[in-house]
Amino acid sequence: MYDVVVVGKANVDYLVRGPRLPAPGESVNGDAFQEAAGGKGANQAVGAARLGAKVALVARVGRDARGDAVLAKLHDESVETRFVTRDPEQPTGVALCQVAASGEKQILSAAGANARLTSACVREAAAAIGSARVVLCQLGVPLDAVEEAVRLGRNARCVVVLDPGPPARLPDSLVAQLDLIRPNTSEAEILTGIPVRDRGSAREAALDLLRRGAKIAAVQAGEHGDVLISREREVWLPRFDVNRVDATGAGDAFASALAVCLAEGRSLEDAGPFASAAAALATTVLGAQASLPRREAVLRLLRDRYSLKQ
Repeated sequence: MYDVVVVGKANVDYLVRGPRLPAPGESVNGDAFQEAAGGKGANQAVGAARLGAKVALVARVGRDARGDAVLAKLHDESVETRFVTRDPEQPTGVALCQVAASGEKQILSAAGANARLTSACVREAAAAIGSARVVLCQLGVPLDAVEEAVRLGRNARCVVVLDPGPPARLPDSLVAQLDLIRPNTSEAEILTGIPVRDRGSAREAALDLLRRGAKIAAVQAGEHGDVLISREREVWLPRFDVNRVDATGAGDAFASALAVCLAEGRSLEDAGPFASAAAALATTVLGAQASLPRREAVLRLLRDRYSLKQ
């Protein structure tokens, strides 16, 4: 039995940090380079495992050295990899990440083997999905694989969560099957047509997703925080005040922390601050997987915030 089964992509990330992001056609000298395992699926699997969940990943990598490195890292993080298949033709996906000193980022990816994760690959993990409390998906793999994971999760009465990144439009038939959808600002705008800039517009986008059938919507409200809304209640999550160095991985930390809380049966009032604290901590370390926090650090940040408010 698993707490969380993640269905998504696995990459190797190549990250360069510089004083600012380059303009089109411009070269900027960086001051740090990092090569590490990444990809939203692998990141969220590692994030959930570091928070104490029993986790399996359904993904696809190439039969190459990058694939070896991804699998080795997942093994080191106690993520079950038996459902990570290896493509005989396509290489392991890569992401080229640029990070400014302010923490702002931009990413260019090549899908590689991620584009060959099929619904059949997902069905091979049907028993694992059927045993899970939460199925957590992203959009970095073909939509039919995501739809199959959602279908299997719904049939098994799992909690089904979607992080809709990279951003894409989704059919209402898929949105209506989700227990929770967690878009950032750009993803929310593409999904709903509503430009999300602040708490009010994030709330409007969240309500649109609820009207389309999602049970819970957690929408990033720009730099202000996050809105977490169900049909019964609404939770506002202001940003934690931390020393931000890199936003890469923050969204993955938020999604994985929410998934862990849902697997534990926790309320939105508990799950939201926990996820927000995890995301904040992820911005304090350079890189994606390297920045994903452990449970003790998240609880410590929560204690610090709420003890200061008393």
